[in-house]
Amino acid sequence: MGPTMSSLQLPATATLAEASTLARSAEQAVMQGVAPGGERAPLAIDASALHSFDTSVLAVLLHARRLALGAGCAFELGGAPDKLAQLAALYGVAELLGLTPPSANSTPVRSAAA
Repeated sequence: MGPTMSSLQLPATATLAEASTLARSAEQAVMQGVAPGGERAPLAIDASALHSFDTSVLAVLLHARRLALGAGCAFELGGAPDKLAQLAALYGVAELLGLTPPSANSTPVRSAAA
C-alpha cells in the first residue's frame, strides 16, 4: 500500500515574516509523505485560508514545488484565492503552480485602429 497524500495548510497570513517557517513546514510535509518502501505521496497545499500575503508566498510555493518534484512527488495547490492567482500570473509563475488567473472579463480588449 502506497503512502497517503501529505498536505500543508497555509495560514491566513503569509508574508515575509512567516516565509521561513512556511518553507520549513513544506520541507516537513514532503518528508512525511515518504513510505517505508521509498514511495512518495503527492504534496497537497491548501491555500483556502490565505487572505493576507505578499510575494514571499510565491517563493514559498515555488520552494515547496521544487522540493516535491525533486523528491519524486506530485505537487498540488488548491483553494488559492483569486488575488494569489493574479499575483502568480503577474510574476509569470501561475502555470508552474497550477493556477490560472480569474477572468473578470472573458472578452478580449481591442484597441481602435487609427
